[in-house]
Amino acid sequence: MNKTPVTAIFDIGKTNKKFFLFDENLEVVYQTYHRLEAGVDEDGFQSEPIDELKAWMIDTFNQARGIQDYEIVRINFTSYGATLVHTDEKGIPVTPLYDYLKPFPEGLLERFYQEQGGKMNFCTRTASPPLAMLNSGLQLYFIKNEKPELFKKIRHTFHLPQYLSSIFTGKFVSDFTSIGCHTGLWNFQEQDYHKWLTENEVLDLLLPAMASSTIFSTLPEFGSIPSGIGVHDSSSALLPYLKRENEPFMLLSTGTWAISINPFNKSPLTESELLKDCLQFIGITGDPIKISRLFIGEEHKYQVEKMYEFFQKPMGTYKKLKFDQERFSKVQSQPKRIKFHYLKPEAYGLSQAESMDFKDFEDFEDAYYSFIHELTDLQIAALKLVWADTSVSRMFIDGGFNANEIFVGMLRKKLPNLEILTSDFALGTALGAALLVQPDFKPPVI
Repeated sequence: MNKTPVTAIFDIGKTNKKFFLFDENLEVVYQTYHRLEAGVDEDGFQSEPIDELKAWMIDTFNQARGIQDYEIVRINFTSYGATLVHTDEKGIPVTPLYDYLKPFPEGLLERFYQEQGGKMNFCTRTASPPLAMLNSGLQLYFIKNEKPELFKKIRHTFHLPQYLSSIFTGKFVSDFTSIGCHTGLWNFQEQDYHKWLTENEVLDLLLPAMASSTIFSTLPEFGSIPSGIGVHDSSSALLPYLKRENEPFMLLSTGTWAISINPFNKSPLTESELLKDCLQFIGITGDPIKISRLFIGEEHKYQVEKMYEFFQKPMGTYKKLKFDQERFSKVQSQPKRIKFHYLKPEAYGLSQAESMDFKDFEDFEDAYYSFIHELTDLQIAALKLVWADTSVSRMFIDGGFNANEIFVGMLRKKLPNLEILTSDFALGTALGAALLVQPDFKPPVI
């Protein structure tokens, strides 16, 4: 019996852990999802249970190898960024996987910026907004100064996608898409690691940086098959579009974060843009790519749960709503305000409601339309940070919000000069990782 050759992809999100098998035509022939309950670090803050994740990945891969119809001939990995794994010389983690939302001691952060000539000087050089622990490289500064006994145990530090690859290959390397995404590690002006790493004697913990298309072989117990080194999820999500599209475009990749990506914007970052959570990351092609970020997924989750509670509606109610022009016209002409919980409209020159009180709304639909009206105004402000001064006239939306008819409908009405397409790359992040390990892969030119 001839088995179908397939590519295995682990796509590790903060919430969902996913595994796919793609055939030679890059069609999904098998998939499974898993959720892990968050653990806690030594300070009681939430933390990815890294040992459980590793065990699930190995078990899932071995089960897939036992499927009679398929033969796994290559493998790759993609995951969320801003997360470092600190290991001993054998690749075994010696610290918890610190969450990127973990508070960073303010006094320590202020000291760091002073040592580096000021906050905005550092941020401009590293193309990284001041995001504390989300500037993942600063974890090393935090551990060295706050947890010196743990720091002494560290021999290798690399980002989560490359750690996942190392489980299967035994190779310890880094990747430019992870290093170059708001980490505070890379000096974009000098195209090299920032000097603070040498000054603080942590550079030796970082690993050789390699292109995302680098291929190793898995360990014999995993079949000695070609393996990628892992790729940051934002770069991975962008790759299928770069391979397919011949004209300039933008991508709005949505989920917990909405990431506005314009691979055709080469303009340098300004201080004003940095303070609005705009940054550059190093893409798979090696070029800097301008993006802006907005925490809309968590904001949406928070507000909708409050609405369900107030209006006594079951979970999933908003998913049944359709875009209605009359409703849209009403919220435009008679706007009612909802106070945001996570987002800060004032950073974009927009006003913020003083309080959140759902009793002013007629019903759940009225409240939801009003919320999405304000949310799309904020999304457009973030989008314009990367859209400005470019000839882009098309935008794809992928991820969770591409199925939200009200969100997409309002964007189309408010941006009539931009062609907005909901993406057919439902698994774009995993697909990008699969493309990287295809034998005929060539990085696109942008």
